[in-house]
Amino acid sequence: MAERLILVGRVAGAFGVKGEVRITTYTEDPMALVRYRVLLHEDGGTALTLTGARPVKGGIVARAEEVETREAAEALRGLRLHVPRAALPPPEDEDEFYLADLIGLSAETAEGEPLGRIKSVQDFGAGDLLEIQPPQGASWWLPFTREAVPEVRLADGKIIAIRPEETE
Repeated sequence: MAERLILVGRVAGAFGVKGEVRITTYTEDPMALVRYRVLLHEDGGTALTLTGARPVKGGIVARAEEVETREAAEALRGLRLHVPRAALPPPEDEDEFYLADLIGLSAETAEGEPLGRIKSVQDFGAGDLLEIQPPQGASWWLPFTREAVPEVRLADGKIIAIRPEETE
């Protein structure tokens, strides 16, 4: 199986006239991208090798081995940048998770009744939602809150969920 890649940024365009690249970062610490150094394409190939950077609002301005001119930097606009999941630091707290680690876990009730698998994790502005794909039928959404998901058992590959009551 290919190593799982995590999206950490996107090239926003060129910065200045010397080939610097402006990168919108999706990490808690924007400068983390410099520590990862090698940023990958979605297929796992090397996209950019960062040699230095400085923080700016919304991300970083970086120098990369592969980019020498403003035109080359501008041509990368929209490029999505990834790192291997293994490159990320471990969560600090017991109740802290990388949302990407939840995808694929089974969801079941406290009594062990299967509800499906986590298909995706989304945030449409009101908090994280888990998309649950049951064995048959349409997927449904579950808020990722302590009330709806009292337990996450990564080692067991599952979450314990309380399915909300349906209303019309």
